[in-house]
Amino acid sequence: VFVNGVYLTTYNADGLIVSTPTGSTGYSLSAGGPVVHPTISVIIINPICPHTLTNRPILVPGDSEIEIKLHSEDSNVFVTLDGQVGVDFVGGTSVVVSKSERKVHLIEPPERDYYDVLRTKLKWGGK
Repeated sequence: VFVNGVYLTTYNADGLIVSTPTGSTGYSLSAGGPVVHPTISVIIINPICPHTLTNRPILVPGDSEIEIKLHSEDSNVFVTLDGQVGVDFVGGTSVVVSKSERKVHLIEPPERDYYDVLRTKLKWGGK
């Protein structure tokens, strides 16, 4: 994995999640990733079941370009975008992830508070 052209690390893991704070949050959280406030401009890089305890989720600036190069010769490697049908990821190829120039405007009802949603969905503070 490279961030802005600089080598980060080589992951030996069952998979890798690259996510924004609002995209794939549940999946990343299930894989041990952080809860990130949706207004923070970051990209989460989260290994799925890393084969070493030192590979932990990392947050990089939201305007970063992340390049993932596959070195494995395993023929059962796929790139899946937000739960869609996987596409073969062939050894020696790479995937580049970066922020889009286009923005999505989400509507948030004024009676919904982000922290209330967290407490409710994650059952924080319950008895």
